Amino acid sequence: MLTAIIDYESGNLHSAEKAFQRMAQELDAGTVVVTSDAEVVAKADRLVLPGDGAFPACAAELRGHKGIYDAMIEAVEQKGRPFLGICVGMQLMATTGHEYSETAGLDWIGGDVVKITPSDPALKVPHMGWNDLVIDHPHPIFAGISSGDHTYFVHSYHFRVQADAERLAHVDYGGDVTAVIGRDTMIGMQFHPEKSQDVGLQMIGNFLNWAP
Repeated sequence: MLTAIIDYESGNLHSAEKAFQRMAQELDAGTVVVTSDAEVVAKADRLVLPGDGAFPACAAELRGHKGIYDAMIEAVEQKGRPFLGICVGMQLMATTGHEYSETAGLDWIGGDVVKITPSDPALKVPHMGWNDLVIDHPHPIFAGISSGDHTYFVHSYHFRVQADAERLAHVDYGGDVTAVIGRDTMIGMQFHPEKSQDVGLQMIGNFLNWAP
């Protein structure tokens, strides 16, 4: 089994690569590679799309790497390969992003990415640090995970999901903030699983074992 972490020059890949490789080795879940090669993306058994920075810049970089982009779209939309978006990689799964300018997303999960506006003015934006997951809907990605487990966030915008069934988990930060989304063969995590210690590693392992 081959898991491809997509390198489109918009993600901090080193820590993600190490975490995924560690769990693949522990679970005997095949090989993990970081790649900017469209042929590798096309043949991968599962795909991971990280993302750091602003939504418009990440969207432009992803679409600018046309070979990778086309291979990813075909793998997910036509071949049904398991897909995981992380941080802005998750946000790109939305219909539209509203950071700086209105920018089209992949429209895999209906909804908009909007600025976090906590009801408590004492809560700072960006939402940065550890927060407690609240699991809204059961999913194999949560095997061994419970509401109250901590994950690590760094973001100023969040995914306002249209369909309740596609928001799998949230956290409270002066209001609900989407933490995990999913449908069919697609999963997205707003937090950084590679920085979320044992909980994050468990979820990475769950993704590598997931057979939708």
